[in-house]
Amino acid sequence: MAAGVTTPSMNHGPLRLFSGNAHPQLARAIAAQMGVPLGNATVNRFPCGEVNVVIHESVRDCDVFVIQPTCNGGAGPQEHLAELLIMLDAIRRGASNRVTAVMPIFGYARQNNKEQSRSPITARLVTDLLQVAGANRVLTLELHASQIQGFAAYPIDNMYALPLLAREIESIMAARGLAEEDIVVVSPDVGGAKRASAFAKKLCAPLAIFSRQRRRPNEATEVDLVGEVAGKTCIIVDDIVDTCETLCVAADKLRARGASAAIGVAVHGILSDPGCERIAASEIELVIVTDTIPLEDKAARCKKLRVISVAPLLATAIERIHTSESLSELFEKLPPNV
Repeated sequence: MAAGVTTPSMNHGPLRLFSGNAHPQLARAIAAQMGVPLGNATVNRFPCGEVNVVIHESVRDCDVFVIQPTCNGGAGPQEHLAELLIMLDAIRRGASNRVTAVMPIFGYARQNNKEQSRSPITARLVTDLLQVAGANRVLTLELHASQIQGFAAYPIDNMYALPLLAREIESIMAARGLAEEDIVVVSPDVGGAKRASAFAKKLCAPLAIFSRQRRRPNEATEVDLVGEVAGKTCIIVDDIVDTCETLCVAADKLRARGASAAIGVAVHGILSDPGCERIAASEIELVIVTDTIPLEDKAARCKKLRVISVAPLLATAIERIHTSESLSELFEKLPPNV
């Protein structure tokens, strides 16, 4: 692997990029976008299975970014988190000036509150572990719960990938000759209404919301749809698609209500089994996700899946953090290079 590279910096020293084993394809794409080679590091296992990390180049007085989503796939989120923590510790002990954990997906974010007695708040535990390991900052995409930013005493920069997905939908609209009045943005549940509303605003489109409620004790949950969808192309918006049950049920109900088509968009395509099979069997026409998680095998299996890259967005964010520039303008309007 190529050695690190020195780039102009503000107060934190030369920039270095390193990657764990969770998503090397995305790390290489980010490095290529920045024109910065990945740093030289060994991240493997001892014969007993413990994580072994060796940083093969100096990081003294450097501004270091470690790219490692704590995602499913490969060794799994636990192993990816362990790799990240040990890499952070190794780099901190190498006398770096600053270490940023770049986590395109922040694992355990769905465990962000105490759902029942004696249950953990694992998202808080992860933020604590990152700090103990040596992280001075975290860069992530579309946190499942924004309150996680308040769990840490260090900055957690939560970037938004929905503008990328909105741009993809605009391309589809143009290719199909669809106008703003021909589409409806749909939230699959009340909890995602704020996210879907922001997406609808970007597309200048109306909003519909699925609501689930149990009208009487011991009765099945009823699903209501608030909004008009007949004859419309419906864009179902979520942050995560995992087993895809919610997404596919929503698509089937929309088509039953007279929608002309249903398209799903989500930032994180976890796609646990039987997610791909559900998509294939459902009324949904297309599911668009980003590459925060390695999806090569699933994209090959699921012909309805389209993957767009977040590498340009993350590369731009890393450059701005390194040069102490604001990230806020990336929240609303994407620069030309993203």
